[in-house]
Amino acid sequence: MDAPRTHRLACVCFLTFLHAFTLAAQPPDAAHDHDSVDPSQAPIQSPTLRLSGFSDFNFSATDQKGTKSGFTEGQFVLHAISSLSQRVTVFGELSLTARTDAGTGSPPATGYNAEVERIVIRFDASDYFKVSFGRYHTPINYWNAAFHHGAWLQTTVSRPEMVQFGGRFIPVHFIGGLIEGAVPAGGLHLNYNVGLGNGRGSVISRGGDAGDVNNNRAWLVNLYVKPDRFFGLQAGGSVYRDKVPVGTRNFDEWITSANVVWQKENPEFIAEVSNVNHSEQGRPGTFNSQAYYVQGAYRLPWLKQTLKPYYRWEYIHIPASDPVFTGVPSLAGSVVGMRYDVTTFAAFKLEYRNQRRPGLPRINGAFVQTSFTF
Repeated sequence: MDAPRTHRLACVCFLTFLHAFTLAAQPPDAAHDHDSVDPSQAPIQSPTLRLSGFSDFNFSATDQKGTKSGFTEGQFVLHAISSLSQRVTVFGELSLTARTDAGTGSPPATGYNAEVERIVIRFDASDYFKVSFGRYHTPINYWNAAFHHGAWLQTTVSRPEMVQFGGRFIPVHFIGGLIEGAVPAGGLHLNYNVGLGNGRGSVISRGGDAGDVNNNRAWLVNLYVKPDRFFGLQAGGSVYRDKVPVGTRNFDEWITSANVVWQKENPEFIAEVSNVNHSEQGRPGTFNSQAYYVQGAYRLPWLKQTLKPYYRWEYIHIPASDPVFTGVPSLAGSVVGMRYDVTTFAAFKLEYRNQRRPGLPRINGAFVQTSFTF
């Protein structure tokens, strides 16, 4: 066989193989579709939406004067997540909370307060770099970022006082943008959050949902490690900076926090500490408030590991002279309880609390809760 003929035969064989490979690589329908397709006319895949819910019912009795014992309905919470593409997701959290003044006033108050607790759209470039915008639980404390409005998510009936929803010690909600990610860092798995957004609202227990009240952006940096060598261990710290308006006065606010967490069920250990520094612009003097808690729990080996006793000690010190935290009392207290997981998705909790505030009688209380997800 001469060289030109061999060359022509090799070309034919190669082209035949290439054509067959191309057909095999195409989807089944595409291999038989010889018409050109306009990409702009291609069907758009609808977003996928997944819902999950949380709720709880409670009974409480305390020796605090002026309070009544009885049953209360906890929050009804919906989590919604939608995938807009492989790299773009939207997450939302909606809560309904029963009102104590339902039916009173003119016009009559509604039975429930509806609140958009979180709504976030996130763009994932990679595990190292993600950008999001929305309303968050401010990621400057472990508890505030890890446990949300579904009481079933947390071991205890109650949140620590320093991160109570509606509390004023730290800004629980943050409206703005975040850059986040995780870097292997030699097995330490360094995670980071860097945020810029609206600071506290005119009511300092709320975020600036409708805009920043003093045209001054708040920012935060949160760093923590989750080392491979110690599964379940997390340790980190954060800084938060804002300018807080109090009437016609403005105060610089610095919040520094640190935490150590060991989440293995056997045991569970969570410890956090925060310092809130306020200084009035143009005037001497600073005010420092501290808060911390230490919580431990252990899932017992009996009854299919459904029992989990826990204990928490918490403390808050606020100077009476701090004009930003006027009316926010200091606190020292203990919480002890037992969680019983009735099923994988429902829990029964029994909790006793002992709290003391300066100048007030010590308060004792018993709390029972059933919490669940669906």
